[in-house]
Amino acid sequence: MVGGLFKNIRSNLDFWRTNIHINDNVLHSAHEMGVQKVVSCLSTCIFPDKTTYPIDETMIHNGPPHSSNFGYSYAKRMIDVQNRGYSEQHGRRFTAVIPTNVFGPHDNFNIEDGHVLPGLIHKVYLAKQSGSALTIWGTGEPRRQFIYSLDLARLFLWVLREYDEVEPIILSVGEEDEVSIREAAEAITEAMEFRGELVFDTTKSDGQFKKTASNAKLRRYLPGFQFTPFRKAVKETCAWFNANYANARK
Repeated sequence: MVGGLFKNIRSNLDFWRTNIHINDNVLHSAHEMGVQKVVSCLSTCIFPDKTTYPIDETMIHNGPPHSSNFGYSYAKRMIDVQNRGYSEQHGRRFTAVIPTNVFGPHDNFNIEDGHVLPGLIHKVYLAKQSGSALTIWGTGEPRRQFIYSLDLARLFLWVLREYDEVEPIILSVGEEDEVSIREAAEAITEAMEFRGELVFDTTKSDGQFKKTASNAKLRRYLPGFQFTPFRKAVKETCAWFNANYANARK
């Protein structure tokens, strides 16, 4: 079970209970069926709220997560605990990846419950259709690292085939590629040729200000991996959404 900031705020208990059940059902069923390797997906939002930056794989359990998504965060952290247990007790090669903010074609573009970038793409589409201003929740100042889903898919296959550590690995663009929500919105408006006004609704929560992640471990393994430039990935995602609006998840 996954969702954006405001869905998490509304449903912390649901996120905890559902994801704990998913974790145990998937990992224990895999173990009982003799599956040797499972790659699970964590998130940078599960890291401690009060921490030093950049965050890395050793810091997952170093303190409480942000209060806005504590249910999801604690449940997802338990995957790392279970992976270690299955390794020590049964010799399984269960591991986890930690992507930063994922986006791309076939995303969930729901404005209320989706993640920030697909939600903004949908908002820009509607604002352009109606000729109205684009309202962005929050100040636009929080910063995020975005990873294109097609890049993440390539990295997932590498992890499945080549990565043999039980310890999780962050899959992310570099710290230098972090952008503000304002900058992300501007990339979308450019890609969708939106010429209207941008309005920031500061009565809405910003969530965590930043969660800058280090991809140093990934770079040690794959120093030559090429990420799709952010604006190119945004343009491709917007083009897909425009072409598939009727059937897109929203």
